[in-house]
Amino acid sequence: MTTVLIVDDQPLQRFGFRMLLESSPETEVVGEAAHGADAVRRAAELRPDVVLMDVRMPGMDGIEATRRIVAAGGRCRILVLTTFDMDEYAHAALRAGASGFLLKDALPEELLAGIRAVASGDAVIAPGLTRRLLDAYAHHLPVLAPGQQPADDPRLRALTEREREILVAIAQGWTNGEIAQRLVLAESTVKTHVGRVLAKIGARDRVQAVIFAYDLGLTRAAGPG
Repeated sequence: MTTVLIVDDQPLQRFGFRMLLESSPETEVVGEAAHGADAVRRAAELRPDVVLMDVRMPGMDGIEATRRIVAAGGRCRILVLTTFDMDEYAHAALRAGASGFLLKDALPEELLAGIRAVASGDAVIAPGLTRRLLDAYAHHLPVLAPGQQPADDPRLRALTEREREILVAIAQGWTNGEIAQRLVLAESTVKTHVGRVLAKIGARDRVQAVIFAYDLGLTRAAGPG
């Protein structure tokens, strides 16, 4: 059973999410919050597995609430729900520590699957959406001059050549299946490599790995073979 805290300033939206989640035997709604400050307080009290976090709310927004919940060091995973796939706040929310985001018009089964994935430690971002999101914020990311190498980072030096290939592939939004096919590896091998990459760079999930790779300019260098 996955426990969920619903955070949204719209009562009707919260009601809709509650109805959906209560219809599933795998999820239990343990509480609701109408703004960020209340979300931080309720998350500390209830310690849910997953927080469904709206971004745009009066007072403390979902970004700051996400940052505070993650900083508290609890086990809550944050799944941001946004109206627009190009919402500028979604990128900031991921940087604040969210484990991913979905659109509010996602199909019910997509939302339930996303909650399950986040609760199990995965990130929830469709590969295509990852690409579009990060492309939209390319002007915030390091631009490498011709011939310039990505930033040197001790965590990057810890990776093997294959693990670095895997990291670049993750940053490009490839799924494990796509990585396996393109790099001619077994999917189970890819999964093992991904786990090692996340551990070595200190990333909580694939979302944080994508941000790490983009920050260092890895996606501006040659992609995986």
